[in-house]
Amino acid sequence: MKQAYLKLHIALILAGFTGIFGKLITLNAGLISWYRLFFSSVIMLLFFAIKGKLPAITNKSKLQISFTGLLLGIHWILFYGSIKYSNVSVGVVCFALSSFFNAVLNPIVNKRKLSVQELLLSGLTLLGIGLIFGMDASYRLGITLGVFSSMFSALYTLYSERIVKDYDGQTFMLWQMSGGCIGLTLLMPLVLWLSPVNTIIPSAVDFGWLVVLAAFCTVLLYFLINATLKKIPSFTVSLTFNLEPLYTILLAIVIFKEGREFTLSFYCGLTLIISSLALQMYRLKKQSVKRNELAL
Repeated sequence: MKQAYLKLHIALILAGFTGIFGKLITLNAGLISWYRLFFSSVIMLLFFAIKGKLPAITNKSKLQISFTGLLLGIHWILFYGSIKYSNVSVGVVCFALSSFFNAVLNPIVNKRKLSVQELLLSGLTLLGIGLIFGMDASYRLGITLGVFSSMFSALYTLYSERIVKDYDGQTFMLWQMSGGCIGLTLLMPLVLWLSPVNTIIPSAVDFGWLVVLAAFCTVLLYFLINATLKKIPSFTVSLTFNLEPLYTILLAIVIFKEGREFTLSFYCGLTLIISSLALQMYRLKKQSVKRNELAL
């Protein structure tokens, strides 16, 4: 379990850079997401080419995994759209709502009882986000895209949790990225109609950033996330990623001079988000102790 939490926090650090790349890369949100999936697929295919053979799984399994990749691609489009139409801070702060959507959608997706405790913990996060963000309405489109982005992030985590235990991490990653790329390719005409571009070819600089984004903040990141989902509940993963905005906001201030002032509201919001995470960890530890006692 300790290794799973270590992998989760390494993934969190890598995730902190994804919003930064969304600002650095000049392509629109749809193209960033498509190239991210495409380069990630190429990296995974090269990995299996070196390994010697592709993993054999059923067509049904390929479709199931590919669906999670499509959810991931839609989440990315909305996430990067939020950043493009506002700024990095807005996009990543809205992303922290994923634990709230996880708590709400989990009973629907997995047909389980609604957890009042999870809703209350998510409410702490929601309040913390409101305090950090100051309920600023100057970026309404960016905020709206960010909210829907967090919803698709929660759906991705929930569906991945259901099936990831049945596959090794590399196999899951291969079909997730390649299947997601194919699914997003079918959606791209609609995406480009909604957000027209002059060119779909990245510049040399963008190409370099996309490769780094795919290799480290995608393949390595989601390999770590998929590994943790085998040991840690999806709600805990979503709740832990509530810390991602804090890392990214600090990076955005340093790199892009977004200049957010750390007021009392910021520190109160930060305290609430960290408290929600600490309380969830305490809750899980108590549940684990209780299970061990019952097993004796």
